[in-house]
Amino acid sequence: MSIFLGIDTGGTYTDAVLIKDEREILASAKSLTTKDDLSRGIGGAVAAVLAQSGIAAADIALVSMSTTLATNALVEGQGGRVALVAIGFSPADMNRAGLDQVIGDDPVLFVPGGHDHAGGAAAPLDENALRAAVQRIDSHVGAFAVAAQFATRNPMHELAARQIIRELTGKPVTCSHELSARLNGPKRALTAMLNARLVSMIEHLIAATEGLMAQHGIDAPCMVVRGDGALIAADVARARPIETILSGPAASIVGARWLTQAENAIVSDIGGTTTDIAILRDGQPLIDPDGALVGGHRTMVEAVAMRTSGLGGDSAVQLVHEGLASVLRLGPRRVLPVSLLAHEYPDIVHGALNEAVARERLSEFDGQFVRAVNRIGRNESGLSAREADLLARLGTGLHTLASMVKTRTDMPAMHKLIARGLAQRGALTPSDASHVLGLQSGWDAGAAQKAATLFARQKTNAGLVFAPDGESVARAVIDQLHRQTAECLMAAALAEDGFANADDLARHSLVLAGQPGHVGAARISVGLGLPLVGLGASAATYYPAVGALLGCDCVLPEHGGVANAIGAVVGQVTMRASLTVTSPADGVYRLHLPEGPLDMGREADAAAHARAFVAADAASRAEAAGAEGIHISPSEEITRSQVEGRSVFVEALFSAAASGRPRTAQSH
Repeated sequence: MSIFLGIDTGGTYTDAVLIKDEREILASAKSLTTKDDLSRGIGGAVAAVLAQSGIAAADIALVSMSTTLATNALVEGQGGRVALVAIGFSPADMNRAGLDQVIGDDPVLFVPGGHDHAGGAAAPLDENALRAAVQRIDSHVGAFAVAAQFATRNPMHELAARQIIRELTGKPVTCSHELSARLNGPKRALTAMLNARLVSMIEHLIAATEGLMAQHGIDAPCMVVRGDGALIAADVARARPIETILSGPAASIVGARWLTQAENAIVSDIGGTTTDIAILRDGQPLIDPDGALVGGHRTMVEAVAMRTSGLGGDSAVQLVHEGLASVLRLGPRRVLPVSLLAHEYPDIVHGALNEAVARERLSEFDGQFVRAVNRIGRNESGLSAREADLLARLGTGLHTLASMVKTRTDMPAMHKLIARGLAQRGALTPSDASHVLGLQSGWDAGAAQKAATLFARQKTNAGLVFAPDGESVARAVIDQLHRQTAECLMAAALAEDGFANADDLARHSLVLAGQPGHVGAARISVGLGLPLVGLGASAATYYPAVGALLGCDCVLPEHGGVANAIGAVVGQVTMRASLTVTSPADGVYRLHLPEGPLDMGREADAAAHARAFVAADAASRAEAAGAEGIHISPSEEITRSQVEGRSVFVEALFSAAASGRPRTAQSH
């Protein structure tokens, strides 16, 4: 008998599940995610499943986790402050691939160097300039990302830069060539920068899990779900946390398939922060060939073809003014539900809400709260004096937002703290609306009612009160959640069917009219052509109405609320390796190896060497990632052109995928 423990750490809840022999669910449980110290939330969920099942912790053969923390951070624009070392690039290159938006106010160090498309040095690496620049900004960042021109053809300048930075700072360094073998320098730089921002967050998660395992006496391998649904060893995830973006959603797809045995379906997982939508075809999730798209950023990370939207149970409720009309919109930012805060800080929350409800005039920040995230290893580098002062004033407690934001200049500082993950805002959410309407329980429904009452008093652009009472606001919020979810699902379906501008089409008036079925002089019907599998703790609350809007079957599997944790332990380890071969001159075949280019005189010899290299490299990576029983699946793409009637070799990409089951405690 093999016992596997699956853990999923989300923005709101941490789930745990125990599975026997990959066939039977023994126990499942949820605990609130505790961002200040993740081990408390993980520990609560793990302790609950152990108590339910009666299984001894020492009998657990494998621990595997998925997480939406990285996904949520990118959707919300959060992450640690990092420096980008751009070798051989110019400031103009920063405007490509959306890199300038990702950089924000983080420092960029432009250093001479880089290579050309054939792997030759375009300019020598200026090590003195690099040392001076790194020492100048070291105290202002927590990690470094290094991207050099054509580093996938020759990584030597990135490797040399990493060694120098580590010697000078001892801080984490991400090299772009280790994340992708494809060309497109700015896109690789973007991916490397996002990876560097996530290092401390994923380290915190893995350390919390491993600490809990030691505390319970669990002596078993620890794995993490990658964005394509495959498993990797925790140490690999530490070095390449960018690969865990879409980890939670990918695990949910694997879990949905395991729970439902569905062959073709649209799978939608609603969490606290995001709604993640993917499509199953012939029992397999589709892989995005262009790289994971999260929070508007197109990365070079291979992942499940997933559409992630900032829409969840804890999405901020906003009144958006459009001309004279004022409409509700949810997200994309996550906030702490007022009902949850009142559950944790009853006196502070009810005191502030009562005072605001008793006043005749509504104040700008009524019903909103803020607190610092006092997590272990918190990185406060790069804060301005005002931001640092505001963070110090937050201390360790909960405050009304109005008490912290005294001037207009305080609000940008607060936004910065929230974006850095150093503070959290509390306000009205769909979870609060569900408490008001009795659709959800467990937190403080009375506080949710007061927050909704305050929101109802907001004025529209027409000068009218938005709603007569809190119940009306709550119903409007839930209706809006249904509509925005349906919009996301339609966009995913239209994109899958090959329609251009799927997001715009999903909001088209004809599509919106046809969702509930318009019948008049014209009859319009628009919906999903595949069944909808709803996952997440709140799916049973919201998705039946969404299925009715879209005229499709809605499947709500038992244990769907912990599908991510299930998917975390029923997947396989899969690692890939690739190698490019070019022909810089007639009769020269250049293999762009990690240690530098290697030239051969015959195409057949170069191809044989490349095939052997990628097979061995993929197998080595899979073994390091925790796989056993490894099998290799090779592939190759060879480009030729016709020159004066003869076929001429141009370029080739040799690849191999190595897959196997994760090693367990019994197999050691």
